[in-house]
Amino acid sequence: MRLAIFADVHGKLLLPFKLVDLYQQQTGKKIDFILQCGDMGAYPDIHNLDKATLKHARQNRDELGFHDDFIREQPAVRQLLDRLNIDMICVRGNHEDHDFLDKLEQANTALPRFPIDIYHRVFVCRSGVKQELRKEQEVIYLAGIGRIGDAKGRTDKRFIQEYEQREVKRLLKSSGHLDILLTHDKDDSSQRGYGMRAIREVLDHVPVLYHFYGHTGEPFRQEADTNGITQSVKVSELEFGPSGILPEGCMLIIEHQSEGFSALEVVSQRLTNQLTQYNWKD
Repeated sequence: MRLAIFADVHGKLLLPFKLVDLYQQQTGKKIDFILQCGDMGAYPDIHNLDKATLKHARQNRDELGFHDDFIREQPAVRQLLDRLNIDMICVRGNHEDHDFLDKLEQANTALPRFPIDIYHRVFVCRSGVKQELRKEQEVIYLAGIGRIGDAKGRTDKRFIQEYEQREVKRLLKSSGHLDILLTHDKDDSSQRGYGMRAIREVLDHVPVLYHFYGHTGEPFRQEADTNGITQSVKVSELEFGPSGILPEGCMLIIEHQSEGFSALEVVSQRLTNQLTQYNWKD
């Protein structure tokens, strides 16, 4: 089973699918799932944009990609997604329409993840709920924790909610391991006073092989977590730089076989640079 991993697409939900399509064509390697570390820019109604997203959308329509391409049927988008036949599994970020996502989550409480788009290709994880990714006899155990943490006790919907904290507590008490922990925020071990305590609790009490996260604005980095077990991976945001190209570490590939995971592949910029700010929608 082969996974592609992205973070912080900010409305460019179609871009990971196009990059995966390019990767498959040029390497001959099939991708089975896409994982995405939050800040999808899931705003079906542009009147509900938060201030930061509204500011960026005035300069760049890409911020409204969910509204433009994933709420109403677009034949070209449908054709691409049907041809790829790959699901994108996300966690919530802090730049989403959480009222919209809450309604969908409340209608799908029996499921570990729920679809948010008209094509049923983009799914959001219920925070703290363990789930399985399957391909034939292979199984990957995954849990996501969405939104961000806050040391000041704020409770608006950008921040992890009480019901999600309860799910994380259940996860801490469960048996078994996680192959992948997918989050938007990082853990709160930084001395700079940010991050999410719930993430640190999972990393300290549940055996986790890989932790992927975004949000912080830092470049790609892979390092051993302080728990001595987990590989902690900061995924670069899927944002075009001043020259119109994507940063190193914005697209990662990991492969799982019966004997375990392969080494993490940082997809070369020779590939990602083929889709620029100026041509990726063509």
